[in-house]
Amino acid sequence: MSNTDNRELLRAVFEQLALGNGRALTDAMADDCRWTFPGSWSWSGTWGPKTAVVHGLLRPLMGQFADAYRMEADLILADGDRVVVQARGYATTLAGEPYHQTYCLLFTMSDGLITEVVEHCDTALVERVLKLLTPTS
Repeated sequence: MSNTDNRELLRAVFEQLALGNGRALTDAMADDCRWTFPGSWSWSGTWGPKTAVVHGLLRPLMGQFADAYRMEADLILADGDRVVVQARGYATTLAGEPYHQTYCLLFTMSDGLITEVVEHCDTALVERVLKLLTPTS
């Protein structure tokens, strides 16, 4: 797919995420998709394939929020099969803590599907207000 196609696919996904529709993201993932938190903090590691991303990361993560998680893209840049999204997320945890997150997400695309997500975020916020999720690999 072209830069424009990949950018437009993720623009459409983030339009739905802004409304609280997380299914748009999982529907756009390839079966072999991986999700990585780089670095040396408590959540560092990789979840994969898609079933592990959904059942080991995303569902348990979303289960920590009292309301629908919304994520809005501020910037989407594409270069071939790579798309970078700068975004902001909003929710409240079950404990009543505001979870206003900032992201830089690097997506790798193949045949119109997401094959990899590398997430950079406010790690201190994650560790302060969320329960630890352990990577599958």
